[in-house]
Amino acid sequence: SSPHLVQVRERIRINGQPISKELFSKYFWLVYNRLEETKDPVHASMPAYFRFLTIMAFHVFLQEKVDLAVVEVGIGGAYDCTNIIRAPVVCGVSSLGIDHTSILGDTMEKIAWQKGGIFKPGVPAFTVAQPERPLEVLRDRAQEQECLLYLCPELDAFEGGRRVLELGLAGTHQRSNAALALQLARTWLQRRGCRGLGELKEVPPGTELAGRPVPLAPAFRPTDAMIQGLRDTEWLGRTQVLPRGPVTWYLDGAHTTSSVQACVRWFRQAALNQDKPHDGSEVRVLLFNATGDRDMAALLKLLL
Repeated sequence: SSPHLVQVRERIRINGQPISKELFSKYFWLVYNRLEETKDPVHASMPAYFRFLTIMAFHVFLQEKVDLAVVEVGIGGAYDCTNIIRAPVVCGVSSLGIDHTSILGDTMEKIAWQKGGIFKPGVPAFTVAQPERPLEVLRDRAQEQECLLYLCPELDAFEGGRRVLELGLAGTHQRSNAALALQLARTWLQRRGCRGLGELKEVPPGTELAGRPVPLAPAFRPTDAMIQGLRDTEWLGRTQVLPRGPVTWYLDGAHTTSSVQACVRWFRQAALNQDKPHDGSEVRVLLFNATGDRDMAALLKLLL
């Protein structure tokens, strides 16, 4: 995954833990020296930073013989350097937002086209509720690739009445991410031969279901491990609360219009709904940072 927050090893994790300094150093030099020895003498250049780390991550996963690799796209999808996996188990597209417009295009439709570039023939793909036009673009991309695209039902559909799924990550926007994660996990488990997790039905090409451009995937009863996984998920720097003496810090990596709006909803819920000590002994700080060619004024306006 990218970017990292504190140290680069966070990008390559095994069983949730960043690889050790020793392993990172060993594989870094192994890959670096191999590339250095074999590069074209005429156009001698090494892969750029993110590309190098992507090559290194694949090498680590192969050498360490992982059972399953979860690979997050760097930017976009179609032309991203992670997009060389010919037959992934499953693909997922989370909620679309306007970002990296100089590379991906300045409309949601153009961005959806880029994101749909990860779809592969015969590989199931899932997405969450999107605006109508971008969702149609994703559907068209899936049809071009002969990929079966499904829409994730809302998380409520997995909760079955009384059972409420607790999420380790705060904010209502994490519910659609959790629904997507459940579908991706189910696909992998089915590949491993697990039964009773709601079978996907093949949909004839061009069928529009109940006015939806994309068929709805079936909900299923999450396993105990899934319930625990959603509850124990931690992601530092996302909706994170850090009490430090008299100051409570609220940290989030939001940097697009939609994610900053989600951040505002979270902050309002987490900080402003709690009563402050009357003696003014607690200071609450929401930290904002942005880089690159983003419209800082528009983002700050939402926070204001």
